[in-house]
Amino acid sequence: MWWRAAFSLVLTGSVAAAAAPVSAQDTRPGIAILAFENGGSYGQDKEVFDALQVGLQQMLITELSANPQLRIVERGRLKQLLEEQDLAAAGRVDANTAARIGRLVGARYVVLGGFIDFYGDFRIDARIVNVETGEIVRVEKVSDRRDRLYTLVVNLANQLTRGLNLPPLPREAMEQRQSREVPTEALTLYSRALFYADRGDTRRAEELFARAIEVFPDYTEAKEALRQIRQG
Repeated sequence: MWWRAAFSLVLTGSVAAAAAPVSAQDTRPGIAILAFENGGSYGQDKEVFDALQVGLQQMLITELSANPQLRIVERGRLKQLLEEQDLAAAGRVDANTAARIGRLVGARYVVLGGFIDFYGDFRIDARIVNVETGEIVRVEKVSDRRDRLYTLVVNLANQLTRGLNLPPLPREAMEQRQSREVPTEALTLYSRALFYADRGDTRRAEELFARAIEVFPDYTEAKEALRQIRQG
């Protein structure tokens, strides 16, 4: 259904399109970011942690997509590929499966990892797989209090870029991202909205996107998602 990709702020397409090779003219390094796994978190409802698995994925996609010198694979494209190719049926995605996914979407690197929220102490671990070799070439970690979740995601995006020697985000854009303050409550509501959208509950998703905007009126990503759901 169209809305599954729409709520990820992406374009939809068939599996054939998802697996199609990237245009030879686009030489930018491609990066695919998979959903993050909950490594055993405490202090919030289970639904919140389930939602953050896709929420963190989309947040990192958004941060890296701000860099025009990188080509970031859309979340909806990855989700559709995983479902239709049944690549995640066994549970955790290992490095070999990640490399296979990366080849199908024409990415150079695939990012997979997890998070742990222990009563407000939040840590995100990211492993970067080289698609050509199937090897994990970098491991990046960020940690802070949960109320600084957006800063954690921004820092992780910067570490991934530096660690892989990728073109950096232009200075002006970097300063804008670093000065932006998104309340964790808004991020959580946004993540829950994505979670419900993925499951087809558009009414609940619309409600949660709207609540995220109430908490953070300048939440561009939530506004775009809400606009798309209302157009449908």
